[in-house]
Amino acid sequence: MTINSAFQQLRVVVVGQGYVGLPLAVRAAEVGHQVVGLDIDGQRVKRLVLGESYVEDIPDSRLAPPLASGSYRPSLDASDCADFDIAIVTVPTPLRDGVPDLSYVEDAARTLGRRLRRGATIVLESTTYPGTTEELFGPLLENVSGLTVGRDFHLGYSPERIDPGNPNWTLENTPKVVSGIDVASAEAVSRFYSALVDTVVPVTTCKEAELTKLLENTFRHVNIALANELAIFAHELGIDIWTAIDAAATKPFGFMRFTPGPGVGGHCLPIDPSYLSWRVQRTLGRSFRFVELANDVNNHMPDYVVRRLIDGLNERKKSLKGSRILLLGLAYKANTGDARETPAARIAELLAGMGADVRASDPHVDDAHPRATDLEQVRHVEATPENLAAADAVVLLADHDAFDYPLITAHAPYILDCRRRLVGAHVDSL
Repeated sequence: MTINSAFQQLRVVVVGQGYVGLPLAVRAAEVGHQVVGLDIDGQRVKRLVLGESYVEDIPDSRLAPPLASGSYRPSLDASDCADFDIAIVTVPTPLRDGVPDLSYVEDAARTLGRRLRRGATIVLESTTYPGTTEELFGPLLENVSGLTVGRDFHLGYSPERIDPGNPNWTLENTPKVVSGIDVASAEAVSRFYSALVDTVVPVTTCKEAELTKLLENTFRHVNIALANELAIFAHELGIDIWTAIDAAATKPFGFMRFTPGPGVGGHCLPIDPSYLSWRVQRTLGRSFRFVELANDVNNHMPDYVVRRLIDGLNERKKSLKGSRILLLGLAYKANTGDARETPAARIAELLAGMGADVRASDPHVDDAHPRATDLEQVRHVEATPENLAAADAVVLLADHDAFDYPLITAHAPYILDCRRRLVGAHVDSL
């Protein structure tokens, strides 16, 4: 079987044009491949065709050249995937009632399987439980195509490591873990990514690569939960948790800095560790206690934020019911418009359910960016002196650099700061 070299122009298909797929598709086009970016969202594809990016990591100026040259073509039409040399799957893998939903992965396998030809390579990047590539994705490709994995086509797994809004670590300079179902597949996958990124990290099996992603995110999830629970107890004990964290972070070994916050968001932390927990429970019949404890702590941080806000208002002789609350930052993290699984949605829901007048301001989350559906019901306003002063309480949830923090401190009458960016007698830190 002839294996294509990553140094020759390849026909590439990237299924899914979100925070992972779009940067990958643009990068593949930049190095010289002919790329089709396939997505099922008509509005998303329409905007891409017009040269409008909804992902901060890919500004319009970077999207324009490959569009103009024709090396990148967004599409809704699966027939545009015909005769591909390599296909990368970057579709969502949500949880449904605590159970992994791999329907998007399965749909992608059917779409690609109908157009799969001998000698092609397919790589799954979507985060999932160990065993998905070999036990579900590969067999489905075989069933649809009539071809045999390993003999007729290559198959591998490479976990995505995109950190939206991170200016320092990008697709290009973040080491890329790669794997294949056999040696030839691993070599084909490694060759392709070697032309896109600075460093490729091969691992022996797809299961190891799948576990690598879950290990990375479970590590963060558990340590953030530790910081969150410490913040709750430290507040009740009258101790400044932030000072303790700053002091601990001066130790040059044996400690890694994690900070508390209003909850976790994005795809990685609220969802990915639960994939591993589900797999352990289903396969081994055991509970993954660290993940379950971390889920419990992090999932209840929005409730804790609301309790702290109620306490702060009570100290100022105000009731939450009828109070105007201004939420600053709807994204799940700073300097991005990514509002997937954002804790801001739960906080807004709780506050509105208790009778508060909830407003929100976020310079990144607007109609130009994907966001949680629940946030569409929140009244969006600018963080002007007038709106800040009119609020009974301002809650900083995502500490975007675009916020004018001196302005916020000067005009907000009371602030609950969940990110430790503000100081003042009228500021409470989480």
